[in-house]
Amino acid sequence: MNEASGQTTVLVDDREGANEVVRALEAYGAGLHTTRLPVGDYCLDEELLVERKTMADFGVSIIDGRLFKQAGRLVCSTYASALVIEGTALEAADLKVSREAVQGALITVSLVFGLSVLRSNSAGETAWLMLTAARQLQACRRGVLKRPGYKPRGRQKRQLYLLQGLPKIGRGKAEILLDTFGGVQAVMDASYEELIRVKGIGRETARGIREILKEPPAWYGGGRRSSEV
Repeated sequence: MNEASGQTTVLVDDREGANEVVRALEAYGAGLHTTRLPVGDYCLDEELLVERKTMADFGVSIIDGRLFKQAGRLVCSTYASALVIEGTALEAADLKVSREAVQGALITVSLVFGLSVLRSNSAGETAWLMLTAARQLQACRRGVLKRPGYKPRGRQKRQLYLLQGLPKIGRGKAEILLDTFGGVQAVMDASYEELIRVKGIGRETARGIREILKEPPAWYGGGRRSSEV
């Protein structure tokens, strides 16, 4: 935030273009800068990283598994991160994905990955949500708001904390996975065969990890199960 003007600075991924969210951010007086973001669509005040998905894109990303890879990259960033799902109830009803798939994906993203999920009805509301969230984070940093609970510090601790959200993975196995694959993204991309070769990771644990990270095919009514398991 520009301390003198109180203006929120927003980095916008150049692939977003001049969409309705960008126009709404301009109308709210945000200072916009277009760049190529390695993760997410918007970065506000170097405090908050946001991935915005319209309802249609949210449905497609569940089916192709892209949602979970994006969630993994977001929570491994150095910023607070959130997924904003934008669309009306009518648009949600038109999704080509079952309600069970949607609910399951939300459980995985929020509880397993620990990514905050926000809902918005329109582009204008998405802009307002992002700006409000960034300002509240700023207030928290200044000590105006207190955020209770465990907050792992340091990149490795955050990676271990994320891996411990996977089925039957405690601190010890999380350390082994991180040491073996070198990073959270590599663990997410590892095949069933690669996982069972890791010391301490048996077939059942490997199967559980792949089911969590590849769940859309299991939930999606017309989909196929992964050949990895």
